[in-house]
Amino acid sequence: MMAVSSRTAVAVHALTFLAQWEREGLQSSAKIAESLESNPVLVRRVLGLLRDNGLVYPVEGSGGGWQLAMPAEQITLHDAYVAVEPGATVLPVHTHPPNQSCVIGRHMPPLLEAEFAAAQRAMEDRLTQTSIADLLRSVIRREGATPAPH
Repeated sequence: MMAVSSRTAVAVHALTFLAQWEREGLQSSAKIAESLESNPVLVRRVLGLLRDNGLVYPVEGSGGGWQLAMPAEQITLHDAYVAVEPGATVLPVHTHPPNQSCVIGRHMPPLLEAEFAAAQRAMEDRLTQTSIADLLRSVIRREGATPAPH
């Protein structure tokens, strides 16, 4: 198992950006990267993972770009997490087996695995409760008005 990276944050940001500007049409990875103040190559990689999981789709060619593959109401934070962090765990266990001659070393791995698995399930359950549309509404509410065009 591998630890979680920042890809979920990038994915959720990109999805929310696409939801915000959906009426404006396709959005380029460069515009999304500008919003993130990130490298367009990283953004394209994350968008590719989202595409592979049916959350966005690209339109190639001049005037091409990205858009949501379904309504923002139907995309949860969990969908984004699973798309870009396959097999990741929030709390990884020991990288190598502890000392089996130590009472703590013998019993800690299975105990931690059970606790960390429960924490992972709780986090994933929480992520299913928030959609991209929910996040977009929160952004707009925080902004205090309808956002100006980008």
